[in-house]
Amino acid sequence: MDIVEVFESEGKGRGLRATRELWAGDVLFVEASYAAVVFDSMAANVCHSCFRRQQKLQRCGSCKFAQYCDRTCQRAGWEEHKIECPAIKAYAKVPNENVRLAARIFWRQDKEGGIVSDHQLTSLDDLENHISEMPEDDLQQLKIDIHNFLDYWPRNSKPHNVDSISHVIGVINCNGFTVSDQRGLTAVGVGLFPNLCLVNHDCWPNCTVVLNHGKVELRSLGNVKLGEEITVSYVDYLNLSRERKHLLKEQYFFDCTCDHCTHGTKDDLKMAGAVLEGVPVPEEQVKEVTEYSFEMLQKREAARMAGNYHEVVKICRECLKKQENVLANTHLYQLRMWSTLSETLSYLQYFGEAAEYSRKMVEGYQKLYHPNNAALGMATMRAGVTHWQAGFIEIGHGMICKAFAILMVTHGSTHPITKDLQAMLQQTEMELRMFKQNEFIYHQMREAALKNQPASMQNEPMAEGIKNLFRRK
Repeated sequence: MDIVEVFESEGKGRGLRATRELWAGDVLFVEASYAAVVFDSMAANVCHSCFRRQQKLQRCGSCKFAQYCDRTCQRAGWEEHKIECPAIKAYAKVPNENVRLAARIFWRQDKEGGIVSDHQLTSLDDLENHISEMPEDDLQQLKIDIHNFLDYWPRNSKPHNVDSISHVIGVINCNGFTVSDQRGLTAVGVGLFPNLCLVNHDCWPNCTVVLNHGKVELRSLGNVKLGEEITVSYVDYLNLSRERKHLLKEQYFFDCTCDHCTHGTKDDLKMAGAVLEGVPVPEEQVKEVTEYSFEMLQKREAARMAGNYHEVVKICRECLKKQENVLANTHLYQLRMWSTLSETLSYLQYFGEAAEYSRKMVEGYQKLYHPNNAALGMATMRAGVTHWQAGFIEIGHGMICKAFAILMVTHGSTHPITKDLQAMLQQTEMELRMFKQNEFIYHQMREAALKNQPASMQNEPMAEGIKNLFRRK
């Protein structure tokens, strides 16, 4: 923890700054959660100890709520669950994730104190709860959570007053960090990481956060000078400045004053019209297609939520037909349609068409995102795999190489995604050599391999972009 120190950041309160010069991929710190729980919606499908998603889990025989991969995970999780288990039984129902996490925090705090290691830079009492800034609806939910906590909290445990309970639940609401599954792709729970709570936001940050083997890693995206403030982005940059500012105010209770929000950097690209033979498309036409696209995005989302993926494809194709030669390849609404269509077509195993849209999407992303942005790396990886699945080995291998270079910075060499990508890189490199030696034989061997082992179905399409790492209410 000698790489960073706490300081007073002007206009932001406490923050972290570098105590030495850093370079892309440097790890500033690794932190285990103070406490973490599985989301209510994932409780039956995710191990409550290692947070892996499994088809078959073993349920706790006493409370019938906690689920584990096996006895090893059950033993590993017993230290936290041994107090929680009788509390759930006595309460006769399972409280929501906020109450469960607050209880785990208090049990650990009562046993070990607010600072549990020499590397912890702040106590839980010093973290912001933003209760005074909460809207009325959130305050009502907070009161319900406090009431349920008091009913759930065992009578033989140390009592806590309403102020301390509201503080901890407030901290969870604005500082909770999503815990992902073993592949790092799906949010399955929420945890509290005190050191991470000290890192302030910037829409164009110098660091990124990744969850690796149950711990968060803060990693540098490029050169960070001695004394420079460490920042991460709480929201996806692929939104207009006004939208990011609104999200940050609504969810994290502050007004973003970063350079990109202040100057609306790249907002013009995100709403740009096409330029045909040096002549820009008329603004009125761009505005008309933009409004139409917004409506179609809402229709697309309704179809996606209903699992009607053929309807999703139909909506996207119809919208892209209107957008063609009107919107630039950096326009947000066109990028979102390309993202959804490429992912859905891959799921439906129309790899050739999916590859075309994924390539266009990556070309647009490259003009908007930071070169080492994790979302760009993940999108490039998906596009590379889609091209490989479609048989476009040269383009696929090139994209996988680019994705690997980005993810080595954002995720590091030990992350499961990077390891999978490295294996894919070796596979495509070998196939590319075969392709260059004899293209005809390569395609014959590929066809035979696909016949003997059909391509497995893709994961179901998700909403565009990556999920925010910082938990959203």
